[in-house]
Amino acid sequence: MSNGFTERFNLDNGIRHFMDTSQRLGASDGTLAGGREAFLRACRHFTPPRPEGWEVSDLTLGTLALRLYLPPAPAPQNGWPVLLYLHGGGWDHGALDTHDWFAYAIAERLQIAIVAVAYRLAPEHPFPAALDDSLSAWHAIAGGQLHAALDPQRVVIAGDSAGGALAGGLCQALRDQGHAQPLGQALLYPVLTPVSLEPSASLYHDAPSLSVQALAGAVAGYLPDPAQRQNPWAMPLLASRFDGLAPAFIGVAEYDILYSEALAYAERLQAAGVPAQVHVGSGMVHGSLRARGVPAVEAFYDVLAGAIAGFVRG
Repeated sequence: MSNGFTERFNLDNGIRHFMDTSQRLGASDGTLAGGREAFLRACRHFTPPRPEGWEVSDLTLGTLALRLYLPPAPAPQNGWPVLLYLHGGGWDHGALDTHDWFAYAIAERLQIAIVAVAYRLAPEHPFPAALDDSLSAWHAIAGGQLHAALDPQRVVIAGDSAGGALAGGLCQALRDQGHAQPLGQALLYPVLTPVSLEPSASLYHDAPSLSVQALAGAVAGYLPDPAQRQNPWAMPLLASRFDGLAPAFIGVAEYDILYSEALAYAERLQAAGVPAQVHVGSGMVHGSLRARGVPAVEAFYDVLAGAIAGFVRG
């Protein structure tokens, strides 16, 4: 990488290759549309074949597009447990086709239905549009209205990066509105505060995978009104209370500006009596869950799958 980031932190060859390839495939003309096309191109490059036997179908909930991944085995009597997944991409990038890789990684490890949400993107649709869409998907699943093969009583929520902010915000919103929590929340290198905390913000400020400057631009597009940036449904670390939330798995990348805020969120949850497990992806950078085959990435998925299975078991 041109800024010496990989040399400064002695990243292994698999992560270096991921970063170099992502930068090459992610090059665009500088427009939002071009950036979205490039993001799709890069994500597709890192998407492995669909796990054998899995059924994948696209659904609609009003105008909201969803993707349903069902295991090959017959559904249990009460339906499959469900992982509601909210994709990353800075709130302004991403779609159903950009994040099959995540669903496939879970499908390789667990017999669980996965529902991915194509929430509306900023800046065309700023906060709270994406959260509203996520809540619509949640209520459809929890109300038994989405698909007969799903168990509305056994739902876990997960999100990476911006999707982690949405997943955490959804739990805050459900609690504040008096609704039941999911069985668990899995937040994967999540954005939890509008300005990244120290020391990771300074240590990794120029990371090509997510720099301080890039995050500031994404936050401005998603939360154009500065007052919104203090809303805990948008930025969960800014909440005044952390009790009454779902047990959490918080996965962080070692070399990521979001590292410090993720640890701070886990500490706030634990202090409020909410179980919170933290896993640090050794040598990983932001976005590197796409780097399938890298040992640290596969280990991350193994731990994540174990946490999701634990949430479902109760």
